[in-house]
Amino acid sequence: MKIENRQKFLLILTIAVVALYVGDLLVFEPLGKWWKSRSDTIVTLRNQVKEGKFMLLREPSIRRQWGEMSAKTLPNNTSLAEQQVLKSFDNWSQESGATVTGITPQWKIDSTNYMTLNCRVEASGDLGTLSRFVYDIEQNTMAMKLDSVEFSTHDNAGQQLTLGLQLSGLALTTLKK
Repeated sequence: MKIENRQKFLLILTIAVVALYVGDLLVFEPLGKWWKSRSDTIVTLRNQVKEGKFMLLREPSIRRQWGEMSAKTLPNNTSLAEQQVLKSFDNWSQESGATVTGITPQWKIDSTNYMTLNCRVEASGDLGTLSRFVYDIEQNTMAMKLDSVEFSTHDNAGQQLTLGLQLSGLALTTLKK
């Protein structure tokens, strides 16, 4: 092979290698990334469709559960809700024998769809009556959640206890039928 032909061959080979490198860099790599992204999106969408079909099969059960749960929430009217909660505390204290010394209700509007009634409750009694009081609260069907419980004693023997409770109650502001 002559030197001129060899130079032309090497020049053409170099240009071809550079063209392949640029083609890989500008065409094949972006296409590979796009293809992988597209494949991941397809997998995600297939999973969402599968979950959606499962939800559609469970729709009657979910609607029934939601109906039961929303029926147990506090009334949308703040006065009625507070009255219902205070009456419940009165019933629980009578059933357990605990003495309620203070209830501090406070409304908190968290969203346009719901609001919460935060209550601080102070009660006194012996261990049996206070534990029954807490049990009655936990067993209620209202949408009330016991956030914190604090016990403290008034005497050295621990017979007279004070109970501090923090509760949250849920009231839905929009119910769709």
